[in-house]
Amino acid sequence: MRFPSRALLGLILAACSAKSTSPGEQPHTAQAAPAPGASQGQGAAAAGPSTPKDPREAALAGTVLQLLEHEHLLHKKLDDEVSRQAFTQYLDRVDAGKLFLLKSDRDALAAKYADKIDDELRDGSLDLAHEGERMFEDRVAEVSKIVADLLAKPLDHDDDETVELDPKKLQPPATDDELRDRWRKKLELEVLERVGTMEDRLAAEAKAAKEPKKAKAEEKKADDRSLPIASIPKTLPEQEAKARADLAKSYASRFARLREPGKLDAASDLINAVTSVYDPHTDYLPPSDKANFDIEMSGSLEGIGAALREKDDYIEVSELVPGGAAWRQGKLAPGDLIVSVANEGQDPIDIVNMRLDDVVKMIRGKKGTVVTLRVRKGDGHEETMSITRDVVVIEEAYARAAVLTKKGAPKVGYIHLPSFYGTGKRTSAKDLDRLFGQMKGEKVAGVILDLRSNGGGLLQDAVDITGELIDTGPVVQVRDSRGKRDVLGDDDKGETYDGPLIVLVDQFSASASEILAGALQDYHRAVIVGTAATHGKGTVQTLADLDRVTGSHNDLGVLKITIEQFFRVSGDSTQRQGVKPDILLPNPNGYIDASESSLEHALPFSKIDPVPHDDWRMNTKIPQLAGKSAARVAKDPVLAKIANAVAVLKARREDTKVPLAMKAWEERRKQQKAELDAASPEMDKMAARMTVTTVEDAPVPAPAPAGGGRTDDRLTKWKDSLARDPWVDECVSILGDMK
Repeated sequence: MRFPSRALLGLILAACSAKSTSPGEQPHTAQAAPAPGASQGQGAAAAGPSTPKDPREAALAGTVLQLLEHEHLLHKKLDDEVSRQAFTQYLDRVDAGKLFLLKSDRDALAAKYADKIDDELRDGSLDLAHEGERMFEDRVAEVSKIVADLLAKPLDHDDDETVELDPKKLQPPATDDELRDRWRKKLELEVLERVGTMEDRLAAEAKAAKEPKKAKAEEKKADDRSLPIASIPKTLPEQEAKARADLAKSYASRFARLREPGKLDAASDLINAVTSVYDPHTDYLPPSDKANFDIEMSGSLEGIGAALREKDDYIEVSELVPGGAAWRQGKLAPGDLIVSVANEGQDPIDIVNMRLDDVVKMIRGKKGTVVTLRVRKGDGHEETMSITRDVVVIEEAYARAAVLTKKGAPKVGYIHLPSFYGTGKRTSAKDLDRLFGQMKGEKVAGVILDLRSNGGGLLQDAVDITGELIDTGPVVQVRDSRGKRDVLGDDDKGETYDGPLIVLVDQFSASASEILAGALQDYHRAVIVGTAATHGKGTVQTLADLDRVTGSHNDLGVLKITIEQFFRVSGDSTQRQGVKPDILLPNPNGYIDASESSLEHALPFSKIDPVPHDDWRMNTKIPQLAGKSAARVAKDPVLAKIANAVAVLKARREDTKVPLAMKAWEERRKQQKAELDAASPEMDKMAARMTVTTVEDAPVPAPAPAGGGRTDDRLTKWKDSLARDPWVDECVSILGDMK
C-alpha cells in the first residue's frame, strides 16, 4: 500500500517547531524509561505476558512501517541491517543504565530477534516487545528484593572503591552477584549524596541562626520544602539510617510502577527504537504523549511551565516556557534531569524510570499549589527546588525590545526573539516588523537581534522576518523526500529596517533561527556573532495522524516524521554544521555537547546548487571586527574567566568515577565546589554595563496581589539581567566598530 506524500499528513510542523528541534535527545518519545523487560533468561520465555497484547498493535506496526519506508526523507527500506541497529536502540531504551538485564538476557533476545524486527512490523506481531517486557518485569522483581535487602542494614562507607556513573562505559552484568554489586555501589553513592544534603541543610540553618538578618535569604537559597530541618537527624549514623529508609521507600514505589506498564508501552518502545534509526527527530507519540505534545505547543496551561522528555532512565527538562512558574523561579534549566517529585504534604516520589505521562501528571497542578523537584544538573550535582504552580503568562513568549545606551558608545536597539511563533492574530513576523519600525524611529545606530536559545518554530515567519531586512530575494531552499526542490523567498520590495545589524546566536539556536541567521549571513546583511555554531538541525518534520492515515478511530496516536530538508541560498545545508558565527565569543556552555552532530543517526550534511541573490551593501570587514572584539574579550574580566569555568565543568563531566569511601567522597565534593567557585565569574555581583530602556509596547509588571505577596518584577529582572549581559555588551561594542 502506497500513501500519497501530502494527503496523509495532518499537521505540518513548519520546518522547525521548537518542540521538534530542541537540542538534545529524541524530544517527545513514547514513555519515560524501561517499559520492556527483564527475566531469568530462559525461564522468562515460558512465562505468560504481563500485559495482554493491545489489538491496535497490528495496525500501528503496519502503518508506521509504510510511513517510514515511503514518506521519510531517506526512503530507507526497513531491512535486517536496520533491524539490527534498532535492536541495539531497543536495549538502550529498555535498560539504558544496565541495571536490570543480565548479559544472558540480552543475548537470548538478540539470538531470537536482532534481525527480525523488520519482519515483526510487517507481520504486525511485536513479539520482541512483549518478551522483552516480561524479561524486564522479572528482573525488576529480583532487583527490588536485592535493593530492599541492601538497604535494610548499614552500608560500608569505608571501602576504598569507586562507582562508574556513565553506563556507556559499563558492560551488562554477567551474573546475579555482579548485578547485586552494581546496585550496592549505586545505593552507597545515593546514601552519601542524601547525607551530604542533610549536612548542607544543617550548616545553612546554623549559619542563619548566627546571622538572623540573613536567615530568610539562607532559607530561600536552600529552598527545600521536602527536607524540613526538623526531620534531619543530628548524628551521622542516624542520617545514614534515614537516607537508607527514604531510599527503600522510594525504590519500592518505583519498582511497583515499573511492573505496571501501560497498554501501548511495549509497542512504543520497540517502534521508537526503529524510528530512532531513521533520524533523531522521528518519533511515535501514543495518544497520551500526543495530548502532552498538544499542551506544549499551545503554550498555555496551569503548572510549572516546563516541557519534558525522556533521556535514558530520566525525565529531562527540554525547555522552559518563558513566563512560566519555573522560568520565573529561575533555578530549573533545560538539560536538568528530574530525580524526584514531591507535592505539598507528601513524601518525594523517585521518578527515575517512570513513564513520561505519569511524571507530567504529578508535576502539573492548580495555580497556587507547590511542587518540589530534585534535579541533577549538567555538572552532576543535585539540587532541590520548590516551584509554585501558575498559569503560564504567554506574553513572555513573545518578542521584546529595548534601547541600550552606555558611555562612549552609540545608542543601540535590542530585540530578543524567543521563538518563531504564530498564535491567533499574533505572529513573530508581525511583531518583529513593528519592533524594527520602532527601532528605526528611535534612530539607533544598529540593532542586535538575539536568537540565543531560540529552538525554532514557524518556517514562514523566518522567511518573513528575513524579508523585513532585505529588499527582495530567495531566503531558503526546501527539498522533499522525492527530490523536489522549492525556494521560499521575499517578493515584497523594501525593508522595514535597513541599518547595521548583528544576529546573536548560540549552540541552542536551531532550525528557523538557523534559516534566518544563514540567510542574513549569505546576503552579507548582518554580522553573525555567537558563542558557538548553531545547533545544526536542517530538517522538517510533520505530524501524521495515524487514525486519519488508516481511516480508523482506534486512537493510535501520531508519528512525527522527517519529510524535508532545508538549505541556505548558498546551497549549504545547516544540517550538522549549523551556522558558523563571523565573530566568536567565549561559550559559557562549552562543556555541553548538545549539537545535532552529537545525536546518534543524525542525517548527514549535504549541498545543493545555490540560488542567485544580491549581496547587501554592507562594507563591514569581518576580520578587522573580529580582531578588535578578541582584544576586548581578552581584557574583559567576566568573559576571560568563562573559559576557566568551562574547563572545570568539562573535566567534571569526563570524571565519571566517584569514590565511595565517605572521606574521599567528601574531599572530592569540596574540591569540586572550590574549583568551580574559583573559576566562575559572579555574574549577579557585577555592575551594570548598559542602561536599558524598554520600548513602549513592553508589558507592564503586574501589581502585587491584593492580599499581599511578591510583585511581578519579571520586566525589572529582565532589564537588570540584560544590563549585565557581557555578550550583549560586546555586541554593542562591535556595532560601534561598524560605524
